[in-house]
Amino acid sequence: MKNNNNLRHDWTKEELLAIYNKPLMQLVYEAATVHRAWHKADEIQISTLLSVKTGGCPEDCSYCGQAARYHTDIQVQALLPTETVLAHAQKAKDNGSSRFCMAAAWREVRDNRDFDRIIDMVKGVNELGLEVCCTLGMLTESQALRLQEAGLYAYNHNLDTSEEFYDEIISTRKFDNRIETIKNVRKAGITVCSGGIIGLGEKPTDRISMLMTLANMEKHPESVPINALARVAGTPLEHLPKIDTWEMVRMIATARIVLPSSMVRLSAGRIEMSEEEQAWCFMAGANSIFTGERQTLLVTPNPGVDEDMTMLKNLGLKPMKKEVNTSCSMS
Repeated sequence: MKNNNNLRHDWTKEELLAIYNKPLMQLVYEAATVHRAWHKADEIQISTLLSVKTGGCPEDCSYCGQAARYHTDIQVQALLPTETVLAHAQKAKDNGSSRFCMAAAWREVRDNRDFDRIIDMVKGVNELGLEVCCTLGMLTESQALRLQEAGLYAYNHNLDTSEEFYDEIISTRKFDNRIETIKNVRKAGITVCSGGIIGLGEKPTDRISMLMTLANMEKHPESVPINALARVAGTPLEHLPKIDTWEMVRMIATARIVLPSSMVRLSAGRIEMSEEEQAWCFMAGANSIFTGERQTLLVTPNPGVDEDMTMLKNLGLKPMKKEVNTSCSMS
């Protein structure tokens, strides 16, 4: 595996566009070569994402069925009991997951009893030997420190799209708010999980701009989810077409080349991808998927555990084994 000192943090938009627009076969070959230099090519990290508090969010993210202002079929669910969450985490570990992510549909973390319960969940999942990740909305530095002290390994806060296109998708917070939360996570010594969504109506230049923001951070995000829009009935983006698979492959390959040390996560949208299409994404450098016993990714359909394990076996891939040092949040 290569040294992080080899990483670049000074990419230009022109350089990234040139990579993204390479002939597809050449692009995938180069990405696969980078992937093999930095990672074990036959390992895929299995991650489980659980919605611990669902719906009722005051934000207006155009893609999200959990926004209270949209009329969707998603049922609002209060914060789950800690025991229930830990039971899900144990089952996820038994099914091959090495990372367990907890999501709450909040605009921001508040210093109240619900946050105290999240802290207890983090401690419990950490004690199971899993990488524990949370996505809870905006976060202050002091809140990030509390999570770190509880054993949080990673915090997810996606950019979603480019700074230029951001206001077309969300009006209830600013792009800079997302950057500030990521900075607070870094200051606390927690690893960063940040990526975005394609298929929102953005242009390829917006995808490149988002990747450039991530790649030119002082420290690259350790985890970069690449999501295809999961169209939810009742949201403003429900009528957008399914993103072309080759666009997904190009996005993953470009992310792999410019963020070589990061875990590139093939995230939302897999339910609409065939096994062959997912295989192309793995060849292009994706080395993690989200799976779950409920066959959902938060509130949208997702392949189930058995289906994913069969796919990995068919492709000659295996779940990554990764035990976390539970004495602190960083391995």
